[in-house]
Amino acid sequence: MHNISMTIIDTSTVWIKHAARTATAVAACLFAAAWIVTAPAHADPQRIVLLGVHLQNDNEGYEPTTDAERNRMKAVSDSFKKQLEASGKYTFVSVPASEQQKIDAGQLVGACGGCEYDYARDLNVDHVAWIRVQKISNLILNINVYMADVSKQRVTFIHSVDLRNNTDEAWMRGINYLVQDYLLPAAQG
Repeated sequence: MHNISMTIIDTSTVWIKHAARTATAVAACLFAAAWIVTAPAHADPQRIVLLGVHLQNDNEGYEPTTDAERNRMKAVSDSFKKQLEASGKYTFVSVPASEQQKIDAGQLVGACGGCEYDYARDLNVDHVAWIRVQKISNLILNINVYMADVSKQRVTFIHSVDLRNNTDEAWMRGINYLVQDYLLPAAQG
């Protein structure tokens, strides 16, 4: 009887050791999977250019564009670039002054029959982006972000967010929400 009891104990010990090894292997696999999921999706960031932020003021005659709104457009541009570069997925290419003059003198980007792709090819980038802020009134505005794949000549991202105030805070909350909740998650998928 004593031998049978020893055999059972030995079998239990073997089973416990096997379970411990299995649990260790599973934990290692889970750690590796978590590391892969949280690692940057792109080893090499995609080259992108932002062709500008345009304010479409629907009531320019009654409420002319202010210096504060011009400053907000610059802040939206800076925030957009900063957040995309911080993601590790994109690196921005600067627009030389001569190219910026062509953009400013031409038709509105996004409504120019594909000029955005020509500018992007001239700058040798993978993606092109542009932002349009529509001001319906001081209480109703929206920010629209567009991104396109240059080689496919296809818009890959369009999203809009509504603002209910014409303040620095509203504009920043709008662009931050749009980038963090829509653009960057879409780029991962």
